[in-house]
Amino acid sequence: MTEVTLPTPRGRLTPQRDLSDLTWLRVGGPADYLFQPADLDDLRDFLRNLPDAVAVFPMGVGSNLIVRDGGLRAVVIRLGRGFNSIEIDGDHVIAGAAALDAHVARKAADAGLDLTFLRTIPGSVGGAVRMNAGCYGSYTADHFVSAQAVTRAGALITLGPDELNFRYRQSDLPQDAVIVSATFAPPRGAAAALHARMEEQLAKRDETQPTKDRSAGSTFRNPAGFSSTGRSDDVHDLKAWKVIDDAGLRGATRGGAQMSPKHSNFLINTGGASAADLEGLGEEVRKKVYDSSGITLVWEIMRVGEFGDKNTSE
Repeated sequence: MTEVTLPTPRGRLTPQRDLSDLTWLRVGGPADYLFQPADLDDLRDFLRNLPDAVAVFPMGVGSNLIVRDGGLRAVVIRLGRGFNSIEIDGDHVIAGAAALDAHVARKAADAGLDLTFLRTIPGSVGGAVRMNAGCYGSYTADHFVSAQAVTRAGALITLGPDELNFRYRQSDLPQDAVIVSATFAPPRGAAAALHARMEEQLAKRDETQPTKDRSAGSTFRNPAGFSSTGRSDDVHDLKAWKVIDDAGLRGATRGGAQMSPKHSNFLINTGGASAADLEGLGEEVRKKVYDSSGITLVWEIMRVGEFGDKNTSE
């Protein structure tokens, strides 16, 4: 980063912060700065006074992210305490962007509100909104009322469904905006039944996915454009794992990276993988799937930053 003077926040601002321990895959180089705001006003003041030349990158819990080995030439903004509250207001659930999806699902169920689909989604509310996270046939957009976000100018804005324009694994979040909270209006259900459903979902996930390994969730979007419904009549012909299997790539490796033998759409770090190993294996899978089926897999994992000395993913 070119020499610039950054604002002095009340929160923590750490230069040259290695990001590998903040991602589920445990890879990646340093960010120029990591900013952990003390509260909403601290975030607004910091962004308002940040020089325009300095890039920002809002980061959640790193569950669906590869930070490349060369790191990020940006201020990475990571929300923590002060942004993880979960409130029940009648038929609404209001959650801070740093609240974990699983925690939101459980607290909503306690109040008889059905956000059970969030229970098995790794990550936090900010990421769920940004990526329109979903599973078992339900999506964030189905229950979304509004989100509050802070713009690069430090303004606090409210975004509704029309502004975000939710699509499969996508939304139109304004450039550099940092989501700070979201409000949902889920259907009602009996608390005991909701908790029982979540236990079933967890058991199904643990049975079919490599939950004990270092992964970042699903690697590629399903070509058909929908996620698994979890129903017995679910169609599997155009699932990402199926076309990866058909290309003979279940268990494929590159360095310390592997397509999981348990679920071939899960990219895992078996130990000692670089970001280049992981992204390179993913690109190899994309090429071979296209060669064998004509289908172009689209990354669901976000890849950010600069390639390091081990750049093998071209």
